[in-house]
Amino acid sequence: MDKNKELAKNTAIITVGKICTQFMSFFLMPLYTAVLTTEEYGVVDLIVTYTSLFLPVLLFQVDHAVFRFLIDVRKDESGKKRIISTCMVFAAFQIVVSVVLFGIIQMFVTADYKWFLLYNILASIFANMMLQISRGFGDNVTYAFGSFLSAAVQILGNLIFLVPLHMGVYGMLYATILSHIITAIFVFFKERVYRYVSPKKFSKSTLKEVLQYSVPLIPNALCWWVLNASDRTIVMAFLGTAANGLLSIGHKFSSVYITFYNIFNLSWTESAALHMNDSDRDTFFSGVISNMIKLFMSAGIGIVACLPFVFPLMVNEKFSDAYGILPIFLLGSMLNIVVGLLSVVYVALKKTKEIAKTSIYSAIINIVIHLALIKFIGLYAAAVSTSVAFGAMAVYRYFDLKKYIKLTFPKKWILILAGVFCVTCACYYSGNMWLQAAALVLVAVVAFIANKGLITDGFEMIKNKLVKKK
Repeated sequence: MDKNKELAKNTAIITVGKICTQFMSFFLMPLYTAVLTTEEYGVVDLIVTYTSLFLPVLLFQVDHAVFRFLIDVRKDESGKKRIISTCMVFAAFQIVVSVVLFGIIQMFVTADYKWFLLYNILASIFANMMLQISRGFGDNVTYAFGSFLSAAVQILGNLIFLVPLHMGVYGMLYATILSHIITAIFVFFKERVYRYVSPKKFSKSTLKEVLQYSVPLIPNALCWWVLNASDRTIVMAFLGTAANGLLSIGHKFSSVYITFYNIFNLSWTESAALHMNDSDRDTFFSGVISNMIKLFMSAGIGIVACLPFVFPLMVNEKFSDAYGILPIFLLGSMLNIVVGLLSVVYVALKKTKEIAKTSIYSAIINIVIHLALIKFIGLYAAAVSTSVAFGAMAVYRYFDLKKYIKLTFPKKWILILAGVFCVTCACYYSGNMWLQAAALVLVAVVAFIANKGLITDGFEMIKNKLVKKK
């Protein structure tokens, strides 16, 4: 199969599994913001945030390694058993250690929701391992349905626990943990992972290879946590929990946008690993990265253009102070996507140390700028520092990757879209509805022209599929 068609097919499969529930979660925001106070919403956000902090440290990023190593042994049953058994035994050992450490540490912590943090981490470990194994097998259908199931259970749980049962924060936390557990059980039996798990197949040499790949991803994950989540800690310390609730709403719109890229990134990572050694890799990589930069820049600017009309409908007025920071967070997300597109090359080459190094630089930039600005511009410091950090990382990785692969960027379109973004932001902050409507039309026209080739190819693929079915 043609590499681009293969990439498009895998992306479409994963998208079907994720997109519906992501939209459902997004459109339930009015319910969440109406039922919960800004303080309560901030607490839920912090539990999820700290889970993302501790998970890579406790699991050593072995879940990412099991996916990458299974790609190389898809036709080798013995290799699958060796890799899965080794990673699962190691994960079980880390869980025991984590529970013991938490049991000791929790005696000195008085937080109301501390046990929920532990339960969420443990459930996430199992769910992540199972989902990454299904990706490693190349079974994107099961991965997509598992992701759909996780989101669906969480949304249904939130509706039940928040509305008729009035459980507030506890209800949202129960729903989150339950979604991870059900997903892990489903994938475990669907992929018959039990056939590949045996302590006898544990291999020290395999574990050494896995850890050589995964350990450098720990500082990388921590840096991503700093870039994405330390903002919440700093804001809470300087501005309070209510401000963190506003920040969470600010992140919500950009996180929905970045979710679309993350869906694509799943199949992009697999394709990059499979075709890294092909003779036409430079052309393939440059083509994909260029097309995705134009597509996601257009989408990000489009969201900014739509926000003046959507925000009042989606968010309760008590969260209205979050309106001003949204375009800046979306700029950070656009730069984040460029970073992600380039990071896949490091993963394909198994050069995880380079990923860690570049992430550390950006994390330092983020913290320094945030702390320097928060007393002067308040909540805006989080958005500005995140955007600058992602921008610095994107520039660094672009030039660093030239040592390994020849990449070309759509420089003309980047400049054009950057100009359109500036115009759109000016209309956004003007408060003038007519200017905002004109900006929306401008973005739609420019986005169509920029992505005309991609849109044409997409319709052609759909047309060919329909003809074949007839």
